[in-house]
Parts: sequence; C-alpha cells; structure tokens
Amino acid sequence: MSDAAPGARRSPLGAVLVATVVAATALSRVGAADRLTWWLEASWVLAGVPLAAWVGTRRGITPLLQVLLARNHYDRLGHFMQGFVPAILARELLRRTSPLGPGGWLPVLCVACALAFSAIFEMLEWGASVSLGHAADAFLGTQGDPWDAQWDMLCCLVGSVASIGAFAGLTDVHERQLRRLGERRAPRPGA
Repeated sequence: MSDAAPGARRSPLGAVLVATVVAATALSRVGAADRLTWWLEASWVLAGVPLAAWVGTRRGITPLLQVLLARNHYDRLGHFMQGFVPAILARELLRRTSPLGPGGWLPVLCVACALAFSAIFEMLEWGASVSLGHAADAFLGTQGDPWDAQWDMLCCLVGSVASIGAFAGLTDVHERQLRRLGERRAPRPGA
C-alpha cells in the first residue's frame, strides 16, 4: 500500500499557495538589481516549494503549515518568520513522529529547533560571504550592522516563542488537523 495521504494530493489550498509562491518568485526576478543575490535568495524557495509539495503529497501538511510557508521580502520580518514557521513545522513533525504530546517539552523543543534552523541559515550566509567575497554582500545584507546575525537570531527567537505562544490557544485546531491527516493516511505495509 502507498503511504501517501490521499486528501493531501488534491488540496486546493496547497495548489493555490504553490501557484502564488511560484508566481511571486518569478516576478521577483523581473528587474532584480543583482542576479547572484536573486539566486541566493530564491534558492530557498526553488528548493522548498518542490520539497513541500512532495511532503504534502506523501505525508500531508496541515492547512496551518501550508499558509505559514508563504515567503516575504523584509529582513527582520523574514527572521521573525524564520522562527515562527519552523516552530510550527517542528511541532507538526514532533507530534507526528514522536511520543511527545501537547505541552511539556514540546514547546521548548519547537523553539530550539527554530533557533537551530536560524543558526544554520546564519552560517550559510557567512559561508556564502566568505566564499563569494563582495559578490555576496547584498545577500548577507548586514547593511553595516556588525550585530546583524545576532538581531536575526533574536527575531527568530521572538518569532518562535510568539508562534508557540500564539498557537497555545489554537492547539486544538492544529491537533484536529493532525488527526485528520492521520486518519486519511493509508497504513504502512507490515504495520
């Protein structure tokens, strides 16, 4: 039997969101001042959209996470969302693949996962800057701020805590969405 989530494959919300992100990414290329910077910034979307679509068709993604995976072009808001969305992603993954229940260590681990993701991103930015030199200055985007990486990670921390805090009252909504995905999933062979 397939381990695909049958309802996830035909999600109209997912299809609309993928089309919107693809169109916005294509439009962002028009008039881009620096091709290298555009590729460095867009590579996350170009890799992430197919990955999210693949995961969505194989395992399903809750409507909450589908909406949160949208992209923005503002640095501090981007880093806030770099904490906000991965915290929900971590929550969804941990709830589906571990014995962790709502509450307890789950919120702490979700924030830690978001911070780890942010730290990896900051190291990739640093690596691009070191390997590409001045050609990567626009991608690095410090704008002369020696504390840019620290501010970015603080924004991520605030975003992840806000995400977990904001959705504490909506935990039931996310839990219902996760249950629906679990109910639609076909059993694995040998399970």
